[in-house]
Amino acid sequence: MALTHAILVALLDCPSSGYDLAKRFDGSVGFFWGASHQQIYRELAKLEEGGHLQAETIQQDTRPNKKIFSVTETGRAFLQTWMQQPCEIGPLKDDLLVKLFGGSLVHRAVLLEELERHRRQHRDRLAEYRTISTQFFPQPQALSIAATYQYLTLRNGLLYEESWLAWCEEAIATLQNL
Repeated sequence: MALTHAILVALLDCPSSGYDLAKRFDGSVGFFWGASHQQIYRELAKLEEGGHLQAETIQQDTRPNKKIFSVTETGRAFLQTWMQQPCEIGPLKDDLLVKLFGGSLVHRAVLLEELERHRRQHRDRLAEYRTISTQFFPQPQALSIAATYQYLTLRNGLLYEESWLAWCEEAIATLQNL
């Protein structure tokens, strides 16, 4: 997947300015596809040049003019073609796992501290996902088709964080018992 696809998906339901997209991106697609605001702005320009997005300029008196981007039919077709292609499991890149793999090089306390930090981060992310679930998907069985797809993405995030927390607990207990 490329940032291109993530931006198109994020703009499907809600045309946005670059600024609003970047903010929304952080709280939705950004959970599983990271990008800086600068990368998003660069990609928006490329997508507009390529005919995948169109921009409506909104005149503003006290601020610079604002562009509202929306997906064109060409962009929709491009996204549909990509979505119909099979995808492979993405590579796992995790600094903590590399550190743990070579853990015998440092004192155990260093890795225990790092594991505790990751446990807190995963606990916080899980709480954030649970809040999103409660706020936007209170009745999963009554969701629209589009919302069901979004909910399934959230469910993956919830299960991922629960799994990481369980693994952190196991890893911490194992290292404490060495």
